[in-house]
Amino acid sequence: MTDTKTGDDKTLSVNTKKTLTLKRPGLEQGTVRQNFAHGRTKSVVVETKKRKFSRPDERSDAGVAAQVFKPKPQPQAAPATTPPRPAPAPERPSVERSGVVLNELSSEEMDARRRALQDSKVREAEERKRAAEEARIRAEEEERRHREREESARRQAEEEARLKTEAEARSRAEEEARRRAPVVEPVVSGDDEEEEDRSRGAAAKRGVPAKPEVPRPTRPKGEEERRRGKLTLNSALSEDGDSRGRSLSSMRRRQEKFKRAMHQEPREKISREVILPETITVQELAQRMAERSVDLIKYFMKQGQMLKPGDVIDADTAELVAAEFGHTVKRVAESDVEGNLFNIEDRPEDMKPRSPVVTIMGHVDHGKTSLLDAIRHANVVAGEAGGITQHIGAYQVEQNGQKITFIDTPGHAAFTAMRARGAQATDIAVLVVAADDSVMPQTVESINHAKAAGVPIIVAINKIDKPEANPQKVRTELLQHEVFVESMGGDVLDVEVSATKGTNLDKLLEAILLQAEILELKANPDRTAEGVVVEAKLDRGRGPVATVLVQAGTLHPGDIIVAGNEWGRVRALINERGEQMKEAPPSTPVEILGLQGTPQAGDRFAVAENEARAREISEYRQRLAREKAVAKQAGQRGSLEQMMSQLQTSGLKEFPLIIKGDVQGSIEAIISALDKLGTDEVRARVVHSGAGAITESDVSLAETSQAAIIGFNVRANKQARDAAEQAGIEIRYYNIIYDLVDDIKAAMSGLLSPERRETFLGNAEILEVFNITKVGKVAGCRVTEGKVERGAGVRLIRDNVVIHEGKLKTLKRFKDEVAEVPAGQECGMAFENYEDIRVGDIIEAFRVEHVTRTL
Repeated sequence: MTDTKTGDDKTLSVNTKKTLTLKRPGLEQGTVRQNFAHGRTKSVVVETKKRKFSRPDERSDAGVAAQVFKPKPQPQAAPATTPPRPAPAPERPSVERSGVVLNELSSEEMDARRRALQDSKVREAEERKRAAEEARIRAEEEERRHREREESARRQAEEEARLKTEAEARSRAEEEARRRAPVVEPVVSGDDEEEEDRSRGAAAKRGVPAKPEVPRPTRPKGEEERRRGKLTLNSALSEDGDSRGRSLSSMRRRQEKFKRAMHQEPREKISREVILPETITVQELAQRMAERSVDLIKYFMKQGQMLKPGDVIDADTAELVAAEFGHTVKRVAESDVEGNLFNIEDRPEDMKPRSPVVTIMGHVDHGKTSLLDAIRHANVVAGEAGGITQHIGAYQVEQNGQKITFIDTPGHAAFTAMRARGAQATDIAVLVVAADDSVMPQTVESINHAKAAGVPIIVAINKIDKPEANPQKVRTELLQHEVFVESMGGDVLDVEVSATKGTNLDKLLEAILLQAEILELKANPDRTAEGVVVEAKLDRGRGPVATVLVQAGTLHPGDIIVAGNEWGRVRALINERGEQMKEAPPSTPVEILGLQGTPQAGDRFAVAENEARAREISEYRQRLAREKAVAKQAGQRGSLEQMMSQLQTSGLKEFPLIIKGDVQGSIEAIISALDKLGTDEVRARVVHSGAGAITESDVSLAETSQAAIIGFNVRANKQARDAAEQAGIEIRYYNIIYDLVDDIKAAMSGLLSPERRETFLGNAEILEVFNITKVGKVAGCRVTEGKVERGAGVRLIRDNVVIHEGKLKTLKRFKDEVAEVPAGQECGMAFENYEDIRVGDIIEAFRVEHVTRTL
């Protein structure tokens, strides 16, 4: 059954199959199927409503009604293909229909809407442009950050590679050192880790939150970093402590300590062999015994001694303590650190021929440097101050394919130590004697040095081109000093040469090579280098520079050497021509750069296996030098009372000096020459000496010690000059040693007290004594010998005994004061502050003169 009722506005449908619905016009229905879990589905009815949009120019009532009553549309962007709208109609009045007022859009509103639409388009374009610019900036920033990350990763990889290389080198050096000298490993306890674990456990029990970990920047890990925490065979054997965790022994000791703490068990005592030097600190002793330093301090307190961990004890005390704690002791001398450094024995099969080292010796100005210049085709003499050599120079020349090393020594009297050092470091000594001057004092001294060093002598008779040359006289005078040349029936080679003309230089070199062949000079080039420091100086820009002569082994850049009290790593090897060398075989003179300080000329050097050993040897030698200097000063100074009594009795005056020179050898020669100038009354005291320029600290020291500053081939910097001028300190510069010695000698002579010289004038005999009022006693005398002068010194002699010495107060002849009275005349004399005169006494007159003394 179906019943339908139709009205104006609504339609009501009743159907038995369908539900009762209220249908709206403009609606479309559809069905959508929904799917749910477990296979369930559901159909849903969906209605779609169509909207009608009308333009303002539509005038129909239906359009107006739709415009008025339709739902307000949501704002949406206009499509790009919207056709242009027609021009707006003129403003129309509002229309009233069926009681409803209908308002149309005015032209102003349409213009405003159009402008707003255009503004929104402009803003949208600007937003797009700004977004594109920001995207570009972000891309550039991201690319820059990417490059920085790559650069940082590359630098970190290089740093890790460098650290790994250094760690490997350090581990190899430590392994070598451990192989050479056994080291007692101290017990390492895990107290810190246990304390940290206990603190974490206590914090967890109290509920205190753990400290948050700071997130670290993530970085792609390489294979080496990914396996860094794992214990592998390579990491366990590399001995690189940076990447290793706790060792198994440390974990085991930690567990044992924890068990002892739980059960209060005493630890089992381990007896160790403790190596004891001559002196050791309490803390170092505790570490070597693997004991706590607190226990040692308690032990000392029981013995009545209050010590700190840093206090030094002697070996006997340390031995008693070690025995008390149940350890055995091995005593070593501190000098054992230098063992196996010098004089290493070489096997005969390793020895290979080497070039000879020749020293040029002789008297000053006999042509030693000129002869060497002629051999080397160089001109060193032109650069020498005063034409005399004041440094040791080392050179190498080649003759017939064989190299010869020459060492040029000074001939001046002040350089005795340099000549002795040159003779000790060489194989052959060439004695240069001028044919026109013959044998001189330094020639004899050079002969004695060569004989003391046990080196053969070759005599070079120089200056044979001069008209007054007499070589035979030279040979004859050499006989007096036990130098027998071949022409006189001896075994010493002699060659007549001329340095200026170049005569017979080839013969001299052949004689040197012949003598070297007889000596069969050999050395082992395949061992660590060893030699002697010929000269040393402090060079501005290069630091300490040492000229060394390699005597055994081969020296390479990078070797760690010990030279005297100094050590360092060889940064460069430079020959006499300024060229860098890759190695220095035996008998090669080279300059070494890289030492920590300036060694003394004559010090021996050797290559150490690692930095630790070199530093240990250097510190030991420096400590010995300090102790020796302190002992020397203490011996010289003594107590204050001894010093004052010495000054009162001896009257010794000192001339304080600060000496700065260009090289150590020159300073040594200057100090030696000044020591020879000293006498019992005055001597030069060198407050400080060193190689290098005069600095502000030298001026401060001179001001404190009231010393003069001597600069030999060096100058003061501006700050030092200003400070010296302000303090009134005199700085003297010299470049010739005998000028320096002469000036110091003259200055020291000024400190000498003048000599008191007494001149006898005459004698007078007292004939009568007169007592005059307001004057006192006056002696009437006759001059028996010489004369008596007014103001002269007089002695009163009674029975041949001097009973008074003083001055004359008056000298009168009759009633007049006279200047002098000659022999045979009578006069009246009175003494100053003395009146015990008798008849028959003898008056002796004399004059005292003070004469200036010189050294």
